[in-house]
Amino acid sequence: MKLLAGNSNPKLAADIARYLDLPLTDASVRRFADEEIFVEIHENVRGEDVFVIQSTSAPANDNLMELLICIDALRRASARRITAVIPYFGYARQDRKPGPRTPISAKLVANLITVAGANRVLSVDLHAGQIQGFFDIPTDNLYAAPVIAADIQARHPHDLDRLVVVSPDVGGVVRARALARRLGNGPLAIVDKRRERPGESEVMNIIGDVKGRPCILIDDIVDSAGTLCNAALALREAGATSVAAYATHGVLSGGAIARVEGSALDELVVTDTIALPAGAEGSGRIRVLTIAPLIGEAIRRIADESSVSSLFD
Repeated sequence: MKLLAGNSNPKLAADIARYLDLPLTDASVRRFADEEIFVEIHENVRGEDVFVIQSTSAPANDNLMELLICIDALRRASARRITAVIPYFGYARQDRKPGPRTPISAKLVANLITVAGANRVLSVDLHAGQIQGFFDIPTDNLYAAPVIAADIQARHPHDLDRLVVVSPDVGGVVRARALARRLGNGPLAIVDKRRERPGESEVMNIIGDVKGRPCILIDDIVDSAGTLCNAALALREAGATSVAAYATHGVLSGGAIARVEGSALDELVVTDTIALPAGAEGSGRIRVLTIAPLIGEAIRRIADESSVSSLFD
């Protein structure tokens, strides 16, 4: 087994390699003067089981091309099996046609990865589960819920019987219910947001009882952080004693960091599927959980041909 890392998240790749007690494969992933990407592998990979670790986060197109070219280089070097380990799968939010004459970009990216030569894909908390069906190769979708649940139990040991897990929108109820089940089947709440008229601000209604209770907001992606920050304010106004937010993928684009700093959130916790953008590391309200052991164990099980799904039993 060999591990090859792109440039999107070198720290996560190094942590995974440390967990597996394996060195990262010696390779060069660099750019020519005109920004074309060039990959050169400096080790023999013939007949090897190779795992390419690369999130397709911002800059999404550059990181995606790095992944595709790494896969192509390995295929031409006669690697036995190539697994694309994509902790954060970019373009996942474009998983259907929201209107006429629009693309399904997630399917296009799945096709590109398959045609490049990947034999298998490993990702974490895909934005939409049906993306697994976009691939014509085996695809494993890991869940960050065990890591998040363990952190909540460690941080709120005396509040677990009063804790309310909150979905920031109706679409995230299944995710919130799964986390609540891991925390002892506590109560759920849902933030129902709606805009009554064009040009008016959103009205946030809380479905569920949160008065006098600590709340945990759960989502898969935090991008601009607007929804989470508005939901936190609505929960506070409804009587919540504290509000923490957990998200697997910390995209944190635009003014997200400043928005979190000035919000009603006690803290925002993200995993390291995406390297934190500049400015986030010094934030007093943003904390990172490592997901390297979970990915590392999944890689080990794939290499050993043992069960990955039993990780979540």
